[in-house]
Order: sequence, then structure tokens, then C-alpha cells
Amino acid sequence: MDTTTRAKIPSLHHQTEINWDDLDKTKLYVVGAGMFSGVTVALYPVSVIKTRMQVATGEAVRRNAAATFRNILKVDGVPGLYRGFGTVITGAIPARIIFLTALETTKAASLKLVEPFKLSEPVQAAFANGLGGLSASLCSQAVFVPIDVVSQKLMVQGYSGHVRYKGGLDVAQQIIKADGIRGLYRGFGLSVMTYSPSSAVWWASYGSSQRIIWSAFDRWNDKESSPSQLTIVGVQATGGIIAGAVTSCVTTPIDTIKTRLQVNQNKPKAMEVVRRLIAEDGWKGFYRGLGPRFFSSSAWGTSMIVCYEYLKRLCAKVEEV
Repeated sequence: MDTTTRAKIPSLHHQTEINWDDLDKTKLYVVGAGMFSGVTVALYPVSVIKTRMQVATGEAVRRNAAATFRNILKVDGVPGLYRGFGTVITGAIPARIIFLTALETTKAASLKLVEPFKLSEPVQAAFANGLGGLSASLCSQAVFVPIDVVSQKLMVQGYSGHVRYKGGLDVAQQIIKADGIRGLYRGFGLSVMTYSPSSAVWWASYGSSQRIIWSAFDRWNDKESSPSQLTIVGVQATGGIIAGAVTSCVTTPIDTIKTRLQVNQNKPKAMEVVRRLIAEDGWKGFYRGLGPRFFSSSAWGTSMIVCYEYLKRLCAKVEEV
């Protein structure tokens, strides 16, 4: 075995990979809540624009992201870009705690599971990260779907004939009054079909692309020194962009159908939504909001992963000597 080569690879992993067992969980959750909330504030308008484009009808169908943005500002001003934000930020904290816990514990277990198979690092990373992302999404859907349903109704209220509400609580009360608790889980199946594969694809793409980039970096860099913090962040951000691009292309059609199901007052079936999309805009109708979704997925993913990896380094336990 080439011990020189083997010694270089773990040094990279030591700088870029921090195990779940090595984290201060209390600090992770408390600091992470504030950090991720800040990212949500910055990127939330993109979600509003995407949702508006996906539910557009009539002349609004022809609007691109920039035109949709201008229309929201014209009609509602800056507050229109943050409709439903209070609901999202309230539900996001418990959802993220569940998500991160499931993600990291599943990743750790999956890596141990595939270790005997001696697979390449990118394949191991894709499998472990993908399974972790899938598990995390499935576990967090119980909290996330009701928040998603309520926030999306707030995002489109008063738009193209959609009902206006007094706030998130009013939306929840009206949904429960009309359909019971199950009304808060409209589109749950499609949400699972959208977000679970989306999460799996995103994390698998991120994990494998990061390993491939590090392998290339290792071949180009003959120095024994560890990579700088700037290099680490650059690799993680690039992995996030690649993951966002792959994920948005794969999952946008299902996301468009899910969004229409959740905001439509007439409670259509999924096939009705499919037929209407095709009638209105052909097959390209399934990719409405692809631009904002790609930007959203890449921006959210890259921002979140850079923050999360930094958070993990910040919350790493200091070994006593």
C-alpha cells in the first residue's frame, strides 16, 4: 500500500468531514436556527416568484421571472415577496432539527454499511449522502407539508382569483374547517415524491461531486499542506451548485403539479392538473418556474451547505489533551 498517497487523502477528509458524534448538538441546533433563518430571509422571495409562476393562468402564464417579480412589487410592494414568511420560519426550525438529525445519523450508518464493499469514494459518498437525504426528507415531511400548504396559499392569495387570508393561522383554521386535519396534508404523496427523491438526488450529487473535485484537487496539488478554508468553501459551494442543477432538472415537473394541487380551491386530482398544464402550455408547462427553481435550488443549497459545513466546524467538540 502506498502510505504517502493514503496519508494525503485522510488529511483532506479531516478538514472537510466532521462526524455527527463529534458535534456539540445543543450548539448546533441553537446557532443553526439563527444562521439558517438568516439564509431564509435572503432567499425567500425566490420561492414566492417560483410559486406564482407555477400557478399562473391566462396572460400571467407568459410572464418570466423578472416580469413576475416586477408585478409582485407593483401590486404588493416588498411585503408581497415575503407572504407566508412567518409561517415558514416558525415551522422551519423544528423541521430542520428533524432533517439534520436524520441526515447525519443515516449518513454515518450508511458509510459503515458500504465500507466492506470497497467502493470508490464518490460512489460511497453518493450512496451515503443520497440515503441520508432521503431519510431526512421522509422524517421531516410530517412537519414540512402543513407548513408548505399554508405558506403557498399565503404566497398566492389574491392572485388569479385565489382567496385572501388574515394570516397563517386563518389559513390553517379554514383548511381544517373545510377538510379536517387531512386538508393540511394535501399533496402529501406528491410532496414525498418530490422532496424525498429531490433530497436524495441533491445530497448524492453533492457528496459525489465534492469527492470528485477533491480528487482532482489532490492530483493537481502536490503539496503536503492541508487546503485553506477558502478552498474548502469553494469546493463545497461548487458541489452545491452542481447538486442544485441536477436536482432542479429532475424534480421540477413533480413540483409544479404538487404546487397546483396545494393551492387550487377546487381540489383537483393529479391527472386533472396534468391535463390542464398540457392544454395550457404543452409539455413545457411542467417546467414552469424552472429558472427560479434552478436558482432557488442552487442558491438555497449552496448557501445552506456552506453555512452548515461552517456550522459543523464551529460546533465540533474540542478534544481534550
